[in-house]
Amino acid sequence: MAGSHSTASRDGLARKERAEKIALFRYQLIREAADDSVTTRQRGPMVKALAATVHPGPFGGTIQVSKDTIDRWIRAWRVGGFDGLKPKPRAQGMITPEQVLSLAAVLKREKPARTSAQVRRIMIDTLGDAPSESTLLRHFRTLDIPTGVREVFGRFEADHPNELWVGDGLHGPRIGGRKTYLFAFLDDHSRLVTAARWAFAEDSVRLSAALRPALQSRGIPGIVYVDNGSAFADESLARTCARLGIRLTHSKPYRPQGRGKIERFFNTVTSQFLTEITPAGANKTDDVKPATGATVQDTAGTTISSLEELNALFSSWVEMVYHQAIHSTTGQTPLARWDTGWANRRPDRRDPDIIAEAFRWSAHRTVTKSATVSLQPNIYQVDPLLAGKRVELIYDPFDLTGAISVSAAGGVPAGEAVLLEIRRHVHHKAAKAVNDADTGAVNASSGIDYLRMVADRHKDTMVGAPISFDKIAAGTTNTASTTGTAKELNI
Repeated sequence: MAGSHSTASRDGLARKERAEKIALFRYQLIREAADDSVTTRQRGPMVKALAATVHPGPFGGTIQVSKDTIDRWIRAWRVGGFDGLKPKPRAQGMITPEQVLSLAAVLKREKPARTSAQVRRIMIDTLGDAPSESTLLRHFRTLDIPTGVREVFGRFEADHPNELWVGDGLHGPRIGGRKTYLFAFLDDHSRLVTAARWAFAEDSVRLSAALRPALQSRGIPGIVYVDNGSAFADESLARTCARLGIRLTHSKPYRPQGRGKIERFFNTVTSQFLTEITPAGANKTDDVKPATGATVQDTAGTTISSLEELNALFSSWVEMVYHQAIHSTTGQTPLARWDTGWANRRPDRRDPDIIAEAFRWSAHRTVTKSATVSLQPNIYQVDPLLAGKRVELIYDPFDLTGAISVSAAGGVPAGEAVLLEIRRHVHHKAAKAVNDADTGAVNASSGIDYLRMVADRHKDTMVGAPISFDKIAAGTTNTASTTGTAKELNI
């Protein structure tokens, strides 16, 4: 009996995880059409276009959704939010006979241009009945039969600030023998840098460290458009966007339409910022290559020996140089275009606690007979009624002493875990990020130190206290500056 109960609990959590993925897929598909700013007249063509498009499915392959289904999902989202998009439990349906599926495959292979809807119509005319379009699509994917994905991306430029943020990563120089990476997000309308942070690793933790303070200071964007790198494809980003009502869109591999602005920004970073620095103990030409391919003098520029210093100088360059330069396409500086774009509008700002919850992590554990669970490797007490059951823990990876929500199978709330034994205050993955912080800035010994001149000007114009990552984790961030200062999280 105990074994069957444990299996049932695991099955329940597996169904919950599957439901989460399905809800994420549905949310990302309907997000734009479901927006309150879209009128009924505007929504009709948008829903028809979505119904006419083949979309990447939540579990691989592709899927096409009918107009009626999209309308039903929009209604469910408005009534129940993200949870309203989760599929309802249902009884096991009848298994489609193998000969019926074989006929569907034959019809699709003999004319690959046939859609699943057309195959279904033919089968109804022939047999009097047919499987659903979704069943046929799943069967075609199983057999690796092409389903004719049509790749489309939206408008060339967003109409307003925070309508669309484009994110990407850039490989940078070595600091202290360690490779650096830049996570950056650009507002598509204004070209303003909404988030930017250099790190010692290209993972979801560092991505969150760059994105979280940006959401607090710049507001919540409608759409986030990123590539398929491991950090951007991590489920933690999908959860964050879904909880905050952000439509997360990934570019297709080898088809980066709509990413030209962030690529041009990275070219500017390379040619205007990276060419001005020299990592301590290395020649510039060993670590930084100008975008133009020109020769760089090893003795020129700014010597940098710490990640903290790199982030501080980069923040100053963004605020004092990039944001103040007139853009060749818009005819305005990014900062001016950002400011004028908010005429009669306001950014969508959320309470820091809501943003903090969106960045929490999830873990599944089996409760011991003594009603305890372990996590990194702390011990927590839970409700005695959960003994022997599989539960989900929702927690802040940067504060394992904080509140940890407990959910039983089916997502039923089951109170909070109480800390009994503390051995680690921060999740080991988050700890690596925190421990990346280093000190020991070294000034350039000779030549014109352009970036430090920029930094000095930036300090003279800054208002308010620098952002502290410890305060970010606690939800008390000072949002005076978007790209931050040398005292921010240096990862």
